[in-house]
Amino acid sequence: MSYQEHLRKDKYLIALLIEDSYQLKRRKNTPIRLIASIISQQLSTKVAKIIFDRFLALYENKEPTCTQVLATDFDSLRGIGLSNSKVNYVKNVAEFFLDHKITDQQLYKMQPEEVIDLLTQIKGVGRWTVEMLLMFSLGHENVFAVDDLGIQQAMIKLYQLKYTTKKELQAKMIAKSKAWTPYKTYACLHLWKWKDTKAPV
Repeated sequence: MSYQEHLRKDKYLIALLIEDSYQLKRRKNTPIRLIASIISQQLSTKVAKIIFDRFLALYENKEPTCTQVLATDFDSLRGIGLSNSKVNYVKNVAEFFLDHKITDQQLYKMQPEEVIDLLTQIKGVGRWTVEMLLMFSLGHENVFAVDDLGIQQAMIKLYQLKYTTKKELQAKMIAKSKAWTPYKTYACLHLWKWKDTKAPV
């Protein structure tokens, strides 16, 4: 059974599945993917890309190693548009991956919650950031980003969710998402696309 066939069991998702289909890919150089996520936090996609391109320019437009990132002086990273805290977080990621000798292959084999438990030990890396890594870099099919604002907005509109507290909203979202297992990631991808292109205002 394809993921579309499974998700069509949710009558609310049917219309979202008509036009597009997604295929998840595993990407290499996980620490740089994580650094890219940190750079993009609280920024528009356009601005985040500009700053990440500046980051790569520090290394002759090639993805650096963790050792190279650690060797980059603080002011150089500040100079591309990163805040003091983001510079520290970027270096924290590089240091953690080196200290723990973490490889892409190791992360590919781990369960999502194991990856979250491991990487959220890094100061500056929260659960949402690791969930994005799980979806877009490690290729996990069953990740649900309940804290993502875009997913929250899409589900409120699609399911006409009523709530009084954030906790109540998240409980209702999690309850809805259980039916999507084992393809929660794909549901999130379609919800993001729908919110950005077709969702009623």
